Amino acid sequence: MQTNVTQRDGKAVINLAGRFDFNAHREFREAVEQAVRDASSLIEVDLGGVDYLDSSALGMLLMLRDKAKSAGKDVSLANAHGSVKQVLDIANFGKLFQLV
Repeated sequence: MQTNVTQRDGKAVINLAGRFDFNAHREFREAVEQAVRDASSLIEVDLGGVDYLDSSALGMLLMLRDKAKSAGKDVSLANAHGSVKQVLDIANFGKLFQLV
């Protein structure tokens, strides 16, 4: 998986591409640390380039949510489509995250 963290309008955006699974754990954790440090109030995870995610990816998103919350920041998930959106819907992530 490829990760990239950018800043836009006071929010940190974590751009992801490829397979979001356990093998992406180290990269995602580093992106989370940077995003929590750089964001003023919102962290957005752009899932537009993700073509697969599994239960370990859901766990990593929950870890991000916990870290952001303890830093006083919100998290949104953006551009989920296809099977990625289906997994998020089945896991009821719409109740835990803002989906945009």
